[in-house]
Parts: sequence; structure tokens; C-alpha cells
Amino acid sequence: MTTSACILGCAGKALTPEETAFFRRVKPWGFILFARNVESPDQVRRLVDALRDTVDRPGAPVLIDQEGGRVQRLGPPHWGRYPPGRAYGDLDHLSRREITRLGARLMAHDLAALGINVDCVPVLDVPDPDGHEIIGDRAYGRTPDEVAVLGRAAAEGLIAGGVLPVIKHIPGHGRAKADSHLELPVVDAAYADLEARDFAPFRALSDMPMAMTAHVIYSAVDGRRPATTSRKAIRDVIRGAIGFSGLIMSDDLSMKALSGDFSQRARASLAAGCDVVLHCNGDMAEMKAVVAGTGALRGAAARRAEAALARLARSVEPFDAGEARARFDAAFDGRWAA
Repeated sequence: MTTSACILGCAGKALTPEETAFFRRVKPWGFILFARNVESPDQVRRLVDALRDTVDRPGAPVLIDQEGGRVQRLGPPHWGRYPPGRAYGDLDHLSRREITRLGARLMAHDLAALGINVDCVPVLDVPDPDGHEIIGDRAYGRTPDEVAVLGRAAAEGLIAGGVLPVIKHIPGHGRAKADSHLELPVVDAAYADLEARDFAPFRALSDMPMAMTAHVIYSAVDGRRPATTSRKAIRDVIRGAIGFSGLIMSDDLSMKALSGDFSQRARASLAAGCDVVLHCNGDMAEMKAVVAGTGALRGAAARRAEAALARLARSVEPFDAGEARARFDAAFDGRWAA
């Protein structure tokens, strides 16, 4: 069975006949859900099952962006509220790592109950005072060490609950002065400064199974192409200086930072060294173009994909969700209680 090297979204809360037929034909490696796909626990479970049924792989990855704060696809009344990353960093020094792990473990509990097995967390970007607010309070701290320590705590919490983390946005979005959803940021910092600050949290978590690229140009690395489509950035920085050996997925190909049609974007990302490409908005015409530029998941990329999913085979840590939620809410004095 041939698997396409892509992760795709769908338009609504249930698959249309056209989407079902399309996914059965192209067999994407995985899927991603957004708020538009979410109504209730039973509905989400049915959608997740339907997506996996189209590719005939019960363990196919189903992703979501469940960070907390302003990036939270699941929320009240059916799911708990979670703070942004910065709120963990602002806790007492002695408790912040424990509570970060606990928050991620609670989110994993929510996701696993729906069949969602990948969360696009943790954000390992180190914010810059002059950077765009698109990262802002999503960052766990203000220094590379703070971000790395709490990022690892979040990743460990997810893995303990049977959910794979995705470190993002490699090799670092914190200095960007523009939102890559809307335009292409260019970072002109010296390479030594990037290596010491921006790359450092990713290097500290280079053992994680999956990473998502940044649609950012780093002029000290490649003055023409963003990391997603830059062979230099992926080979020399992500695989080289950072030492990441897991699965590399692109950020969303529909973001305006990228140029060219969707087939060209997919080809350029894969040619640069991404293992799989991500397309999020569920637009059928765009997805068809992405798939036309994608091809099969094979070779080293397929081995990295298999190794990432193998991390899910580990046993899930015992967990009392009610007690954990009470402890979590107490740590924040009830500010994030549902």
C-alpha cells in the first residue's frame, strides 16, 4: 500500500463523499484537525475513525494544535481550558516544570480519549523583544534554557499519555518580525547568535520524534529560501548543528510566507529535506495540488515516520485525571478552570 508523504485536513465535522474518495485514493500519511472539525467528543471520535478508515491504518497519525491559550482547538464545555506556555514559565521556579508536565499530561488524556495521537507541542521558539507577537506568550520562557526545560516537560507529559509531541518551529521563529501566516519573515541575525539562542532549545530536544519547520529566512544560512524549502537550513542546521534525526514535517503549505503553487511548494519542501508536508485548511483543490507534488513516503523518510509512530507503542502512564486537574487548577489559583 502506497502512502503519500503528506498530512491533510478536512473541511468540516464529518467527511464528505468527495473527501472520503480522495483520501482513499491518495492515502495521506496523516491528518490534522482544527476547531472547524470539532463539535463534541462523540463527533470527533467518529471523524477520527472515518479518517483512519480511508487509509486503512488504525494507527495513522491524527494531529491537532492543542497548546493552550490562544492556540487551543478543544475547549469548554467538553474539554478543559489550558494556559499559554508563558503562564507555566511565570510559575514558582520549584513547581513550573512539574505543572508544565502535568498540563501536557492532561491534554494527552483529552486527546487520547478522542483517538488523536499527535499534538503540535511544544513551541520551542525563544521570543525576541523585537519579534512579532505571533509567538509571544506561546513561548514557555524568555531564555533558551527556560524554553528547553519546560518544552521537555511538556513533551514528556504528552508521551506519558500516549500522544506524540512535535517540536516547533525549527530552527526558531522567535526573532521573526512578521507573521509567517501572512508574509515571509527574514531574520538577519548572525549565525553565532542564532546558534546560541534560537537553535539551543531544539538542540536540547533533538531526541524528540517529530519537528515542524519555520517558514522563515535566516540570511546567515540561506538568504533566498525559508527553512522549509532550504536544503542548507535542513541539512546544515536542522540535521547538522541541531542534530535532529527524527521526522521533519513542514509547517502549513497554505501560509502566505511560501510562494509558488501548491504543487511547487510541496515539491520544494520535500526536495529540501522535509519528510512529509502539511496542508491544513481542507480546501480540496489545494489538497489535490499538494498531492500532485508530493509522491510516496519511502526510503529514509518512511523509516523516520515508522520510528516516530513506534514511540506510541510504549505503555501509557497510570493517571487519575480528576486529581490531576484539581492539582493543576490549584497551581494557577483557578484562573484556567473550565
